Amino acid sequence: MSSTLNIITVYLYRYVLPVMGILGNLGNLLSILIFIKKTWRKNVCVFYFSIYLICNTGFINFYMLSTVFINGYSINAQNSSVLLCKLYIYAGFLFSTLFPTILILASIDRLLISSQNVDTRLYSSKRLAYFSISISTIFWVIFFLHVLIKSSVYRLYAGFYFCYFDTTNNYVDFVSYSSLIINGLICLTIIILAIFAYKNVRRIRAIPARQQRRQVRSMSKKDFQLLRCLYVQDIVYIVCSIPVNIYYVYETATKNIPRTAIRSAIENFSLNFFTFLHDIPYCISFLIFLFVSRAFQTELKRMVNMVVRRDIITIRSEEENNVKQNVVAVVVVS
Repeated sequence: MSSTLNIITVYLYRYVLPVMGILGNLGNLLSILIFIKKTWRKNVCVFYFSIYLICNTGFINFYMLSTVFINGYSINAQNSSVLLCKLYIYAGFLFSTLFPTILILASIDRLLISSQNVDTRLYSSKRLAYFSISISTIFWVIFFLHVLIKSSVYRLYAGFYFCYFDTTNNYVDFVSYSSLIINGLICLTIIILAIFAYKNVRRIRAIPARQQRRQVRSMSKKDFQLLRCLYVQDIVYIVCSIPVNIYYVYETATKNIPRTAIRSAIENFSLNFFTFLHDIPYCISFLIFLFVSRAFQTELKRMVNMVVRRDIITIRSEEENNVKQNVVAVVVVS
């Protein structure tokens, strides 16, 4: 049984996760190229989306792909260098916390913009976005410095080294409980903000169209689509994050109980599988934008058509030049 679980884990991390990482990188790049266009970058929610796409890319390349080498190919580069070990663990904690934090900030912005109070809607601004993201990033960078300091490469036995943070009971308990509290508060906050924003949208839709036109800064179709994208992203994140959080609660509660070989194999597989689920939201943002937002679909088609037309024009110009050169050559020969 343990060998079967190990094979499943290896297949997930050797074949599935690398494809997800590559598609995630490409999707994040395409989404950012669309969001930096003039018609999009004026929207405050798009700014939040652009920042969390950058965080997603950082998580994929600095942490997720490292787990691919570790669990898929048994390449443990972080065990050979203290610097790589520190960066690997620190990047995992930092980017996995920054992403939901920006989701919370984007949810707050959608809650403000969907308010019926004109003065409340005015708080949705780029200035507030810059300030809140800067403060949040600085806070988490400083908060997780303890992981950067405490993590190192430890010698378990002759010829075997393992990258981990300080294994003293007090510090392990602090990391476990603080992670549980942070993740629990993040999920709870996202759910509450999404519920309140949903109620605001229902109230807006209940207002007659004529009355909506008289309101200042009423939500546009693009705002509604961005809000739906945020809803889907929130749901995906919560669904994919809850299993690994539940596992950490279980692991903390049963850490002093001795394990049999089969139980250890099941627990290792569960941790690896739940970690795999946890990585999914960082790779599918592009698909969410593509299938939920019609404005995003239209912009993507326009961008693809521009690239295709440029290629066609380039090919035609090259063919015309070749034809002209051949005609000139024939005339000279004559």
